Amino acid sequence: MIIGIDPTVDFACKRLLGSPKHPAITRHFLNSMLRFPSPIREVRILNPTIEKEFADDKWSLLDILATDERGRLYDIEVQTTRPLGLRQRLAYYAASLLAGQLEAGEGYHELKPSIGICLLDAIEFREEAGMHHHFQLRTDRGQLLTDCLQIHLVELPKYVPPGDNRVITDPVEQWYYFFCRAKESTKEELAARLPHPVFAEAVGVLEMIAKNPDERRLYNARLKMERDERARNLQARLEGELEGEVKGRLEGRLEGELMGQVKLLQQLLGDSPSGTEELLSLGMQRLTALEQELQKRLRERLG
Repeated sequence: MIIGIDPTVDFACKRLLGSPKHPAITRHFLNSMLRFPSPIREVRILNPTIEKEFADDKWSLLDILATDERGRLYDIEVQTTRPLGLRQRLAYYAASLLAGQLEAGEGYHELKPSIGICLLDAIEFREEAGMHHHFQLRTDRGQLLTDCLQIHLVELPKYVPPGDNRVITDPVEQWYYFFCRAKESTKEELAARLPHPVFAEAVGVLEMIAKNPDERRLYNARLKMERDERARNLQARLEGELEGEVKGRLEGRLEGELMGQVKLLQQLLGDSPSGTEELLSLGMQRLTALEQELQKRLRERLG
């Protein structure tokens, strides 16, 4: 039987990566994504509850806040759409997590790295083939200013699963495969492709959501919210494109009529008619001003 629970739904992702009951899953995920020289040994979840977030705001993002034994702070989130201002919001969240560390009397040297990780089930950088983007504060020549602010953005649709049935051994690819294929796979299929024990634990979390009525209800509620939000974004984009097309056609027609009027007035006044390209280069505002000036001259001559 296929698992049927999508780990990219934020409710499921929070149960996977944001539960104090499963620190091994979060630790393996962070070590795989970040590849620090010294692996993370301990992880503590800072916002483990979900129910309060549901009660406070039905559409608040169920992100995961965590810290490790070195005090580094992590903000993990999953997005199934490209919300407006995604890049700015990721920077804002990471910066807020960084700035929120200092209390009265503490020095800037005590700041620990703030690391944002966004799993995006959409494409943000179409011009780049890579799917894992790591952002830090560097000069244009690559000189690192500080590691205190980092953002990782992973574009999941760019992942191409291997065509054969080989075992996936690269830790980060294991997570790509899990997030992209877990919903449509069986427990046995995932075990064959992802033999690390942490994925058996992760599958158990998804199965728990599927079998527990309360968990399944909350999961379905978030799934519906995400689908509704995706539909609203699509509708807004289509309406924006249609509005832009209609506006462009209207402005083009008005511009054409205005240029014809300018040329006619120039002929009536005995001026040398301007060329089409010359008039187009003026733009609507200057073209309108020229037409009004020619109208004034003609009235003065006739009056």
